[in-house]
Amino acid sequence: MGLQVRILNTSTSREINEAFASFAHERPDALLVSTGAFFTDRRVQLAQSATRYAIPAIYGTREYAEAGGLMSYGTSLTAAVRQIGVYAGRILKGAKPADLPVVQSTKFELVINLQTARLLDIELPPTLLASADEVIE
Repeated sequence: MGLQVRILNTSTSREINEAFASFAHERPDALLVSTGAFFTDRRVQLAQSATRYAIPAIYGTREYAEAGGLMSYGTSLTAAVRQIGVYAGRILKGAKPADLPVVQSTKFELVINLQTARLLDIELPPTLLASADEVIE
């Protein structure tokens, strides 16, 4: 596909700022932010920095799009919590945890922040908007 991938590891808010400052010179076409507690805690910083540097970014959970990120695609936290409740119920009814099957997420959601798309001057195809689980106006 001719894509170049560059992986940046950050472990502090300062390193996130430095990474975005380097983007001002490198001008990447897009940014994929990994999931995890560290990034989730800094979702506002990440979303605002991506918008400030005009970098289209996609994230792994809806909380980023709700915080101003362009879009997110990932597992539904609501569905995962519901599955935890099902498991807890089965255990409370006497099932042995070791006997329960390992379950992977089957519900994924696409959330698009249309306000951010406008700020980035990105026109999203109507088919993409129609396929989104939620469009934040």
